[in-house]
Amino acid sequence: MTNNHNTSINYMRIIASFSLLLIISACGQHTPAPDAGTNTPAADTVPVFILKQDTLKKTAEFTAELVPYENAELFAKVQGFVKEVKVDMGDRVKKGQVLAVIEAPEVNSRLAESEAALQAAKSKWASSKDNYERLYRASQANTPGIVAPVDLERSRNQMQADSATFVAAGRQAQSYKAVSGYLYIIAPFDGVVTARKADPGALVGTNAMLLTVQNNNVLRLRVAVPEIYVATAGGIRNIDFRVDAYPTERFKAALARKSETIDPNTRTELWEFKVDNNDHRLKAGVFCYVKIPLERNAPSFVVPFSSVATTQEKKFVIRVKDGKAEWVDVRQGMTVDAGVEIFGNITAGDTLLKKATDERKPGTTGLWAVKK
Repeated sequence: MTNNHNTSINYMRIIASFSLLLIISACGQHTPAPDAGTNTPAADTVPVFILKQDTLKKTAEFTAELVPYENAELFAKVQGFVKEVKVDMGDRVKKGQVLAVIEAPEVNSRLAESEAALQAAKSKWASSKDNYERLYRASQANTPGIVAPVDLERSRNQMQADSATFVAAGRQAQSYKAVSGYLYIIAPFDGVVTARKADPGALVGTNAMLLTVQNNNVLRLRVAVPEIYVATAGGIRNIDFRVDAYPTERFKAALARKSETIDPNTRTELWEFKVDNNDHRLKAGVFCYVKIPLERNAPSFVVPFSSVATTQEKKFVIRVKDGKAEWVDVRQGMTVDAGVEIFGNITAGDTLLKKATDERKPGTTGLWAVKK
């Protein structure tokens, strides 16, 4: 009985050992590799598109500035004391209105002297003229020798000298009268006083600014248009604009003039528009925002932004020609929501890569898939 039990145990151990060997043998076997080419991944397709011409239109918003139609800083032209200032900041004035008076006694004194000298020269000239005329009439009488020719010539010369002195005195009196007019500061045009820099009693000279007057009944709207846009808005005549003071309103302006030159510092052309401001709601000096419609006169090419590759040397697109990639140098124009305008050796119907990169070298091939 004991021998049978031991024999059974030994038999079970043999079976377990054999099973373990089978498991180890199975784990050591390798699955054979699949045949080459049975699971080779397909080559990536490259998105391309067909180049088409289109009319480029867009509306661009530029920052502009409102300036007064006329602006004058009024200075004292002679040295003196401010006698009276008749206006203050914010007062509306009329052309020719006296705004301030300067007191300069020496100017008035020279004017009085010049007027007295003018009267004296006039009297002397009148006397010599009368003397010459009497001698001339006497010389024309029938009695010969009554007036010596030398006396007649002398009186004529004296009359001419006195006449010249009278004319010179008159011009000097006019100049002193003009200088005396500098004592009055006159409004050069209709407008509003925007600054007052002097009060009565102040000593002023030729470099002292007293008042600033602006005509803001009409305003100038000045906008600097980038060089790239100056040829795309040639037919514009009227625009609208907005200001921060009235965010929900838009105002009108009419084109008045262009500078007809490109500023070398900003690469812009200055455009000026005329703004009617009779209600005085708009203020000179504020910034405004102008919308200008832009349109290319001839059809152009607009491509997605990703179609233009940029390196340190150039910008280019990749064209597919005879199944191979080809780099084509381009220049960029205006940008719109759909992409960027380009110029170069390209034509309608060309096949271009949707996404250009300098990693795709000229001459490479691929599976070109047209994306509509």
